[in-house]
This record gives sequence, C-alpha cells and structure tokens, in this order.
Amino acid sequence: MTSVIVYTSAFLVVLLAFALIIRNFIDLKNHDEGTPEMKDLAKIIRDGSNTFMKREYRVIIPTVIFFGVLYSLFTESFAGVALVFGATLNMIAVEIGMRAGTYGNVRTTNAARTTKALSRTMRIALLGGSVSGFAVPAFGLFGFLIVWLLSGTAHVDVVGHGLLGLNSCNPVTMRLGCFSLGFSLVGMFNRVAGGNYTKAADISADIVGKNVHNMPEDDSRMPNTVADFIGDCVNDIAGNISDLAESFVATPTACILIAMQIFKDNPAALIAACLFPFLLSAGGLLSSLIGVTSVILANRKKVRTDENGSQIVVSRDNVDPSLELDLATYLSAGMVFIIGLIGAFLVFGSLENPEAFGFKLGWFSPWLAAVLGVISSVAVGKLTEYYTSMKFTPVHKLKSMAYEGDSFVVTEGDAIGYRSTLWPILAIGMSMIVSHMICGVYGIAIAGLGMLSFVGTTVSIDAFGPIADNAGGIAESCHLDPEIRRITDQLDAVGNTTAAIGKGNAIGSATFATVSLIMSYIGSYSHESIDLMSVIVYLVVGIVIGGALVMYFSALLTDNTIVAAKQLADAGEEQLKIPGVIEGTVKPDYNSVIELAANNALKHMLVPSVMALVAPILFGFSFGPNFVLGLLIGATAVAVSLAIYNGNSGGAFDNAKKAIEIKRAANPNDVKLALAHKAAVTGDTVGDTRKDVVGVALDIFIKTMSTVSNTLASLFKSFHLF
Repeated sequence: MTSVIVYTSAFLVVLLAFALIIRNFIDLKNHDEGTPEMKDLAKIIRDGSNTFMKREYRVIIPTVIFFGVLYSLFTESFAGVALVFGATLNMIAVEIGMRAGTYGNVRTTNAARTTKALSRTMRIALLGGSVSGFAVPAFGLFGFLIVWLLSGTAHVDVVGHGLLGLNSCNPVTMRLGCFSLGFSLVGMFNRVAGGNYTKAADISADIVGKNVHNMPEDDSRMPNTVADFIGDCVNDIAGNISDLAESFVATPTACILIAMQIFKDNPAALIAACLFPFLLSAGGLLSSLIGVTSVILANRKKVRTDENGSQIVVSRDNVDPSLELDLATYLSAGMVFIIGLIGAFLVFGSLENPEAFGFKLGWFSPWLAAVLGVISSVAVGKLTEYYTSMKFTPVHKLKSMAYEGDSFVVTEGDAIGYRSTLWPILAIGMSMIVSHMICGVYGIAIAGLGMLSFVGTTVSIDAFGPIADNAGGIAESCHLDPEIRRITDQLDAVGNTTAAIGKGNAIGSATFATVSLIMSYIGSYSHESIDLMSVIVYLVVGIVIGGALVMYFSALLTDNTIVAAKQLADAGEEQLKIPGVIEGTVKPDYNSVIELAANNALKHMLVPSVMALVAPILFGFSFGPNFVLGLLIGATAVAVSLAIYNGNSGGAFDNAKKAIEIKRAANPNDVKLALAHKAAVTGDTVGDTRKDVVGVALDIFIKTMSTVSNTLASLFKSFHLF
C-alpha cells in the first residue's frame, strides 16, 4: 500500500510540474517582444541556438544508439533501451528549457523598457528560468519511475544477460545505471560543445571589441557579440539543464544501487530504502514548484484603483533580486525538510529494529542524512556567494588589483580560486562522514539526493542569469535607453553569483553521488573485503592516472576553446574592417561568425566527450577492476577541488569586471579606470574558460566514469589482460 501511495504521489507531482511548464511557457510567450529591432535580434539568437542544437544532436544521437546497442549486446538485453530513453528525455528537457530562454531574453528586455520596474523585469526572467528549472526534475523523475516500474522494482534475485549471453547481471540495476548513463552522455556533449561555443565567442568579443577597439559591452558592431548571445543559450541554459538533469538522475540511481546491495537480505528494508529516493525527489520537485512560483506571483503585474476611480499599474518597490531568489531557495529547502520527515516516517517507521542495518537513530536517520545534504547545498551556495559576489571582500580586492595591471588581477583571481576550495569541501566532507555515521553508505547517497532534491529551484535561478545577461545584451545592441541596461545589469550581476552557486551545487552533489557509486562499484565485483596489500600497486597507480586524466581532460577543453577563440577573433577583426561597420552604418555579417563558432564547437566536441566513457573501459579490460577503483578515486579527488577552483575564480573575475564597468559608466573619462577595465577584461577572459568550460564539465566527467564502471564491473573482473 505504501508503494502505491509513493508512486502515485510522484506521478501526480510530475504531472503538476508538466502543467506548470506549459502554463509558464504560454505566459512567457504572451508577453510582447518589443521594437522591430529587438524582434529581429531575438530571432537571430533563437534561430542560431536551434540550428546549433540540431547539428549537435546529429552527432549525439548516433553515439547514443551505438553505446545503447553495445550495452544490450554485452550487459543486459534492455539496458541499451534504457540508455536511449534517458538520453531522449534529457534532450527533450534541454529543448523545452532552451526555447524558453530564447523567448525570455527579449521579453525581459522589453519588460525593463516598458515598466522601468526591477520587480516585474525580474519576474519575466524567472518565469523563463522556471521552465528550465521544472523540466529538469520533472523529466528525470518521470523517466526514472518508468524504468523502475517496468523493470519490476526491487528484485535482487533475478538474473539477466545481454543478447550475446556473455555475462550475467541484475537487470534492474543495469537498466537504472544505463538510464543514468544516457543522461550523462547527452550532458557531457552539451557541456563540451556549448562551453566551446559560448566562451570562444565571448573571449574573442572581449579581446577584439573591448581591449582593441574600446567598444562597450555587447556592442552590435562586433559580430562575435551576437554569437556569444547564442552561446549563452546553448551552454548557460541548455548545457546547464543537461548537466543538472544528469546529476538529478545519478543521485537516486546511486541510492538504489547501494540499497540493493546493502538490504538484499531484508525485503522490507529493501523496499523502504528504494521508495525513499522517489519520495524525496517528488517532495523536492513539489517544493521547487511552490518556492519558485511564489516569487513569480509576488512580482506580477498589479492594478489598483486610485481616489478618482482610475485603474493604475503598481509594482513592488525596492526589490532586491538576490533576496527574492534566496526566498525561493529557503522556501524550497524548508518544504523539503517537512516532506522528507513525513516521508521517512511513512516508509521507515514500521521497520523492525532499523538499527540492525545501520540506522543509528532509527527511522529518523535517512531524513537526517537528507537534511545534511540540504544544509551542505545551502552552505556551498553561501560560500560560493562570498567568493564571487560583488558584495564581499574577495571581489572588492580583485577589483582593486585591476588598477595594478593584468598580472595582479590574474594572480589574485588564482588565489581566490585556490582559497575557495577548502571550506566547501570541508562542508561536503563533514556531511558525508556524519551521514555515514548515522545511516551507513546509504546515508551518503541520500545526503547527495537531499542536496539536489530542490534542483528545480536551483536550475530556475541558474537559468535566470543567462536570460538576464542576454536581455542586457539585447538592450545594448538595440540602442535602448541606458536606464534599461542598468535594470538588466542588476539582474545579470545577481545571475553571475547564482550561476556560480549552481556550479558549486553541481560538483557538491557529484561528490556525494560519485562516492556512493564508487562504494556500489566495489560491492558489484567484490563480495569479500579487498586485500589492500595485494592490490595496492593497482590502486595507487590508478589513483595517480585518474587524477592525471582529469587534468588532461581540462587541458583538452581549454586548448580547444582558445583555438576557437583565436579564429573567431580574427574573423571578428575582418568584419570590423568592412567600410561602415565600425562606424555603425553597415551591419556586419553575423551569420558567418555564428557558423564559424558552431563549426569549431562541433569539431572539438567528440574526443573530450567520450573520454569519460572510454577511460574506464580501456583500463578496466586491461588491468581489471581494482585499477579502475583507483582511477575513480583519483579522478574524484582532483576533479572536486579543480571544479570549485575554476568556478569560483571565474565567477570572481566576471563580477570584478562588472563592478568596474558600473563605476566606469559613471566616470567615462577616467583614464586610470579605463586601464583598470582593460586589466579586468583580461581577468574575465581567463576566467571564462575556467567557469563555463572546464569547471562545469568535471562533475559530469567523474559521474560518467563511475556509472560506466558500475555497469561493467563484473565484466572487468571476468575479462582483463593483466
């Protein structure tokens, strides 16, 4: 009976999310796009984004089908179907969310133009972001439920095999693992390709437009600027949706893989441990729907009647966008606490002697582990905000270093990035240890799910940023009143910080999920304790090579982006040499630069994207499962610190530049300020690749490696050369 309640409730919440996605999308499109010039630019951005994603999918779809066939042949007959299903749902969520972003950007600009109200402008940006935010957990939970129920739920004694019959496995866990892997594949491709596209365009636009020709931010004379607008959509929106959707699916997968190993001898505990992730995910989705919608409604258009009986439009005054978005987060997190507590009692309350299988505080233990995950999420967010926001000392110090020159800016940005790694990792590590103490390995997985439970709110707020950024760019490119840009810049500055927070949460949840998957990996091939003395060489060498793989992966992404940026910079410079372009009387050829950015991104996409798939397979079949265990540990240890370093240093560089630009707008003739701005732009171009190319891909890299290893562990044990 409890199972029916949980599954039915989860499906109802998913249906509610789908209804709100449709409703918010329609509401968004019903708002006006503005002037003819604004509409034309918005169409270029929309068409360019859609064309790029279609071309990218021409590479992704055959790759997904190829790996799907391999998994069905060699692991479990329907595992490949689950992989393709997961990839398809991820692509659908991306398509819906990105379209909302390309409709929301120009409508946010127009809201600022027509209302001059920060609250109602913010509402439009968040309305567009909510479509992305709700799509991530809605499609993830929907697909997870379908695969789980069609696989027969928690059966630990069934045996399946691939179409070739070379190996036996548990079909339920294999299908769930492959479903998650489908999400990971699409996430990796989207992050790698989208990151290359947007940052090559952004870096080239900044270097040529700002530092060489002293153009303002988002000047439409610089064709690379429009390519960057498209890049914001295909990376900061589409890539982020794909990334967080992959994270959201990976965490309940880890929970169930662990549960089916730990509780296999206790059917009642097994069912309860498998139900709780569904309940927590559905509760988090419901919390996100309420938290984000409450802020959208609070800032809607309001009409009142004055003393003469006339109706006038009023807006909320003195709105702080940061506080409004924080409200959505805290409301969502608070509701997760309540729903999680009720859910833990519902599924674990009737278990006899829960302490016997590691629940030190009884039925209360899984809920407390989830709470620790939520607290970790808030803590990582606040720490990220401290290191990247204009409000706090690190960015102020970085801004002051801009007056000393490029080297000082870059060096101080490095110091901020390095320093910012310790406290988030301590917060995650302590949560992990306490979760393990009170709830065992299952508690670590549940804490990771707690951290991502209200991902709908996190992604809504994250997508809000690039929509506001695009809105400001459209205002500048369409030569609107500077007051419009000031409104959108306030939202964009907040968006930079919320984006950094989203990146911090992504790598934080990836740490929980990866550790859980590593524990599951050990259990899937080793039914007795590992003799460390006999495998220590394999483990240590695997750890060292795993860390080096992360560094090599990062180098590939960075090098590919800089090569593309150099080509785009040359192309942009050639466009500016056309008579009339730099004077503003002739429009540059936007399409040629957009096409070049797309071609470069697609050309550099494949090799980095498949590294996380190929590496465990190559080393596993060469040196066996213990070597791969070391590989996973080393990759995770290096990737977590590197991702936080890249994300926070990049965010600090970006906001330091924006702080100087705000000051420069008030003092346009200040020579020292102009030189400081050039140094800050240099820092921002250094940070661009860090935060939006390398940092954002590392969490997918380690989760993909762990998921692939889990699905192939028994094969590694049976078939390896050395």
